[in-house]
Amino acid sequence: MSRGEAFCVACGAGPPHSGDRLCEGCFRERNTLSECDETSQAYRCPKCGMNFESGRWGYLESEDLLQRRLDDSLRIHDRGDAVGIATHHETIDERNIRIHVQVDGQIDAFHFEEQHEVIVRTSNMICTTCTRKDGNYYEATMQIRSAGRKLEENELEELRGSLDTLLASMEPDPMFFITKEGPVVGGWDVTMGSKSLARTWARHMIQRWGGQTKETHSVIGQKDGIEVTRLTVLYRRPGYDLGDVLRWRKRLWIVGAWLKDGPILLALNRHEKTGASWRDLEKAVVMSRFIEQVEVDILNRDASAAEFMNPQDYKMQTVRLPYDDDGTRLRLRLGWITDEWVALPRVRNPDEGHVPRGG
Repeated sequence: MSRGEAFCVACGAGPPHSGDRLCEGCFRERNTLSECDETSQAYRCPKCGMNFESGRWGYLESEDLLQRRLDDSLRIHDRGDAVGIATHHETIDERNIRIHVQVDGQIDAFHFEEQHEVIVRTSNMICTTCTRKDGNYYEATMQIRSAGRKLEENELEELRGSLDTLLASMEPDPMFFITKEGPVVGGWDVTMGSKSLARTWARHMIQRWGGQTKETHSVIGQKDGIEVTRLTVLYRRPGYDLGDVLRWRKRLWIVGAWLKDGPILLALNRHEKTGASWRDLEKAVVMSRFIEQVEVDILNRDASAAEFMNPQDYKMQTVRLPYDDDGTRLRLRLGWITDEWVALPRVRNPDEGHVPRGG
């Protein structure tokens, strides 16, 4: 070795050298491209199947779980470059899976190829959700009622079914569970594990069926110096639906849309629209429900009236055309009001949604 030539600081060998001036042999003695734990611990709830990862509970596919366990077990050298990782796993039994890992890459000018094995062991641990369910834990109660009348069974089923529809459209959350539910005098009560779910469900019902909500809070204790409360949300569904015909202030109106403070009403006999508050309509009388109205074919017509077959006795009958008839309609929607059929103007189908809050 000539004077001034680079040399290994450990053994004196010549180039090539690593960044810290070690020859390949000395560098490999002191460094590896990767390190991997022999075992990795996973936790799964035996009741619901959720996994505990990164300090929280959630549902994970098997591939995602193994990848997370590998990421937690495998460590790559700080100066590793162009690193490639290949894996293959085999099931030992229902609680143990072996992952074969092959790692290749470079550190400075030296190429490494290494192999590891890590066994992922899965142990049982009851999740927070199941613990709370078993202890009848709940954070909120939803009380479903109606204003002015008793809810019918099909209405209760429709309202309760809207919760399942809502949950299917939301991101899963371990706290979105039902602790207890069932019929009560005048409606239906649901206790659940999440206050946010109760509030979201209440907004969903208001948008679909109108009505009002009232929130009350009760203190049940303290945790870390902070009061722990439970939420009760009372939802009152109106005694009428979109498309229903109401008698209000000695006139007939059709419920056209829901707003935050009350419905939009459409006059039955002329092109007129008005808003009303929930309190304004407390004494309104439902004259014709949308679900009881019928559609009939127009058999003959003139400028002001049309003939149709009465669905009650299958006899020809004449009815006055609604104010919005343009002469092209082939069918009429009829409501039975005060012992006679009345042709109704066109309104949006209740299944088509609602007017956004605020108008």
